[in-house]
Amino acid sequence: MFERLGRRLNALAARYVPGGDDPIPDADALPRYLAPLPSWLEAFGLRVVWLVVLTNLAGTAFGFWYYRFQFAGTEPVMWAFVPDSPLATLFIALALAAWRLGRHSEYLAALAFFGCIKLGAWTPFVQLFVNGQGATPTWLYQFLIWSHAAMVVQAFLLHRLADFRVRAVAVALVWYGLNDVVDYFVPVVGEPHHTYLSGELVGGVLDHTTTAHDLAAACAVVLTMTCVFLALATRAWKLRDRRPQA
Repeated sequence: MFERLGRRLNALAARYVPGGDDPIPDADALPRYLAPLPSWLEAFGLRVVWLVVLTNLAGTAFGFWYYRFQFAGTEPVMWAFVPDSPLATLFIALALAAWRLGRHSEYLAALAFFGCIKLGAWTPFVQLFVNGQGATPTWLYQFLIWSHAAMVVQAFLLHRLADFRVRAVAVALVWYGLNDVVDYFVPVVGEPHHTYLSGELVGGVLDHTTTAHDLAAACAVVLTMTCVFLALATRAWKLRDRRPQA
């Protein structure tokens, strides 16, 4: 049933969405843990790519607004390390736009892949198991969880576009590894630069020695390592499929 619905959605997108009938890359022969989305959903996401790009740009704008108070409390020299999720949605918006405009960038794709999986998974974990809803309005709490989960989903469109070359993966690792360091371990200027955690509030003051800080840090590091594995495993499978058969 879902396959039939997916084929119909793709046919409608190809017919009515501007650019929806443009060629898209074929699905890769990857194991399910590297390509968990149905092929029709991958294809649909790429056929409506400009809608995906605009949605991510809107999310980026909302994210910068959301971090406005944290920007105010952070030294300008460290501002680049504050808006983690908005940068991830900006990376994937730029990566998808560059592909559709015929200017594909392996570096943007790798940064987007890391960012969307890492921040897309980190935020629901923190909201559900570290912060809790607390005084957050229900609509905003649910929005934060589900919008970030959608970031993980869209990250798995990128294997159709990118080869995840080692240099590109290295750039993404350096950026997100550095983020882990300054967010949780060695802030360099001021306090740690991770997203404010209500679970760290002790007497109205952020306390970075709490279990909440350790849980958030552990999740971030594990997700960075997971992204390295997924990207390099995807590259390994693609190279294997391209080897001449004996």
